[in-house]
Amino acid sequence: MSSASVRSWPAVLFCLGLFVVACLSPDEARGVERSLRGEFKRVLLLHSFGREFRPWSEYARDIKSELERQSPWPLDIQEHALLTARFNNPGPEAPFVEYLQSLYQGALPDIVLTIGAPAARFAQKYRARLFPDTPLILSAVEYRLINRADLTDNDVVVAIRNDFTAAFANILQVLPDTRAVAIVIGASPLEKFWIEELKRELKPLDERLELIWYSDLSFEEILKRASSLPPHTVLFWGLMSVDAAGIVHESDIALRSLHAVANAPIFSYQDPFFGGSTVGGPMHSVAETSSRTVSVAIRVLGGEKPASITYEPLGFAAPRYDWRELQRWGISESRLPPGSEILFREPNIWERYRWQMLMISAVFLVQAGLISGLLHERRRRRLAEVESRQRLAELAHVNRYSAVGELTTSIAHELNQPLGSILTNAETAELMLRAAPPDIDEVRQILADIRRDDQRASEVIRRLRSVLKKTPFEVRDIELNDTVREAIGLVTAVADGRRIALTYMPAFADLHVKGDPVQLQQVVLNLIINAMDAVSDADMKKREITVSTTRAGSQAEIRISDTGPGIAAADLANIFDPFFTTKPQGMGMGLAIVKTIIEAHHGTIAAENQPGGGALFTIRLPLIR
Repeated sequence: MSSASVRSWPAVLFCLGLFVVACLSPDEARGVERSLRGEFKRVLLLHSFGREFRPWSEYARDIKSELERQSPWPLDIQEHALLTARFNNPGPEAPFVEYLQSLYQGALPDIVLTIGAPAARFAQKYRARLFPDTPLILSAVEYRLINRADLTDNDVVVAIRNDFTAAFANILQVLPDTRAVAIVIGASPLEKFWIEELKRELKPLDERLELIWYSDLSFEEILKRASSLPPHTVLFWGLMSVDAAGIVHESDIALRSLHAVANAPIFSYQDPFFGGSTVGGPMHSVAETSSRTVSVAIRVLGGEKPASITYEPLGFAAPRYDWRELQRWGISESRLPPGSEILFREPNIWERYRWQMLMISAVFLVQAGLISGLLHERRRRRLAEVESRQRLAELAHVNRYSAVGELTTSIAHELNQPLGSILTNAETAELMLRAAPPDIDEVRQILADIRRDDQRASEVIRRLRSVLKKTPFEVRDIELNDTVREAIGLVTAVADGRRIALTYMPAFADLHVKGDPVQLQQVVLNLIINAMDAVSDADMKKREITVSTTRAGSQAEIRISDTGPGIAAADLANIFDPFFTTKPQGMGMGLAIVKTIIEAHHGTIAAENQPGGGALFTIRLPLIR
């Protein structure tokens, strides 16, 4: 390849880069163009206690995120942690200084950004050796910890201000019965400084509160004491980088451990500890401090002189409270300062399941409508059933009159016999009384015969009246054998007159069912009369009707069979239909009424032809358990 070809490659690559830039959005294009030209900004982020040590790790994370989002330049953010601040006896800093010096020799950062007081003091102390002309931003440092003697025109301070008086006033406002505050704080030099500051600021509360200091205890002992605090005591979380036993702790982990065992509410003035462990109150706002720090960094990186940028220290933000902790410790929302914000509020059941409850309510309304409709329909059905039973009773009554009409001969015969006997016996008694002396014993026997015949006639009349009387459908406990026997007694004479053998075979045991005895007797009468008509019309040589009762499991069974010609196969399916009849003069209502009565008794009736000839009707009724 010629030297001319080699020299042409940069031009080709540059053109290719311009083509790629042309395909991007304006903001993306400017970023890529600056990267191609090497226009990026190097930022050194210096931590005081470590990258994951709260609360400063939250400040650093927020600052870094916002800086990368808002910066108009590509950024190279490099982070280092000054860990010596976390020990009771910090070691030498020279090795760390030499490491940074070798790292940034010849490639100084465009800006140095410190998080917390230890990092700020370190940067001020060694800036002449490390980065003498680099702008320095001291962020998230309490204004009392700023080394103002070493500040230069190349420095900007984004300070915060701890107002412990306001923090403790908040405790007394939300929990006015508080008598003691146990202050959890470590034993590092920085924490010892804050112990003295707390004592000084809270001096006016000496008569109102007892301050209990845990700075001279191991964290294990702190946990033990926090689990058994007396009533009206609260915990105040300061900082825990290293305890009195020299054990180093991660503050957020230590706070979670304290929260798990403490029998009293925990307060703090640090925003990063809020949300899961502390009650809340006035606290530093990480977002506000980070926003100010990012604004300063972009202005300085853009060329603005650091000396022209000054701010007052940031105080506590508006009070914020954790709803879960308020509920846990029974703190009324009415005690919170005006303008307070309550976070992590758990929605009530209506807010949480709003749509589900609306759906359930809709379902309930629909169900209520359906139930109302069903109740209305049930009432209509009951009224219809009552009316149907009344119609059934009336129709059955008419049918009974019709059946009794067919039994007139039998009834007359049954009445004539006892009445004739009574007349004969009465005439005989008169003749015997005329004799002198009359045979008193014979007269006594005649009177007994008269009484017996009278009872027989009375029984016939009673049966007839029970069949003919018009009564509503009445369900009661009846003995089925006796009910069937009474019905058969009404047709015995008719069967004899037609030369038909009527046989009754009752069950050996009582059969108790619930029903109307009059209507069940009507069923038996109708079926026997139909059987007699079938046997008589066919002029059969064997003229027999058999009625039997038996028990079939949980049911009582009545079987009525005859020796007639049976039922035509085509008629079996329609035999119980209204107005269906095979008789020339029949109306077709007898068997329909029979089926209706049986079904009203929750029973069944079936008709079939017997193998040897004749029809068989089987009635099944539920037995009383």
